Amino acid sequence: MTTITLGFSPCPNDTFIFDALVNQKIDTGAFRFEYILEDVETLNQWAEQGKLEVTKLSYNAFLKLTDKYSLLDSGSALGRGVGPLLISKHPLPDTDKLETIINESRIAIPGINTTANLLFSLAFPNAKKKTEIVFSDIENKVLNNEFDLGLIIHESRFTYQEKGLHKWMDMGDWWERTTGTAIPLGGIVVRKDLPYEQLKQIERLIYESLMYSRQQYPNLSEFITSHAQEMSEDVMRHHIELYVNEYSESLGTTGRNAVKMLFQKAYENGMVEQPVEDFMI
Repeated sequence: MTTITLGFSPCPNDTFIFDALVNQKIDTGAFRFEYILEDVETLNQWAEQGKLEVTKLSYNAFLKLTDKYSLLDSGSALGRGVGPLLISKHPLPDTDKLETIINESRIAIPGINTTANLLFSLAFPNAKKKTEIVFSDIENKVLNNEFDLGLIIHESRFTYQEKGLHKWMDMGDWWERTTGTAIPLGGIVVRKDLPYEQLKQIERLIYESLMYSRQQYPNLSEFITSHAQEMSEDVMRHHIELYVNEYSESLGTTGRNAVKMLFQKAYENGMVEQPVEDFMI
């Protein structure tokens, strides 16, 4: 039996994908998966250390780690209309000075290494007053006037309006208008020191795990609901439907081209020292 260390977030899209794998609802053959659930920014930081053999990773973090990890074809979060939102306690001002206002604002971001921050930095390179905050705390910190703006991800997309917050910009819309491609948010990567045959088997098992959950849907397992206790099941389903799509099953040519575009834009804007081209297993 080969034990593989695996990290992913407690968000419904990740628990939906990995439920059958880690709870042995599918035949995992010679593999046993020792998993840990953590905030994606923590997983990004652990990946810098090479701590886990398989892990969810923001594409922004992956930019700098292609020497240690390779991207799997299954498990990614890409899509259209799935981007991070820039929100405020106040309605969007009617002004042609919006960029200046954003540049001068105190902004809560969900992590330096998140793709949300990469997209925001590409759009507003002169916005420097950024502070890293756990993504689930950003809404309340904006409401409490600790920050002027917040960059929200995950389930916060579905709850910010209920809390009286206002959308200023959808960074996904900005990306899609700028590039014409889907938005690469996060992927599943494997450490390069694993044998190639194992990498391909793990890739296949992640796909099978995702498809198992698809067969049960719209029923949600206890594994999914227990890790998203503050959400209603309707919000969980919205979350899954938004972030788990055809790109999660397989990146395909379109998905790979979207990732290449993100890496190219990062290089053109001086965020990485050299182009990143070889990133798949």
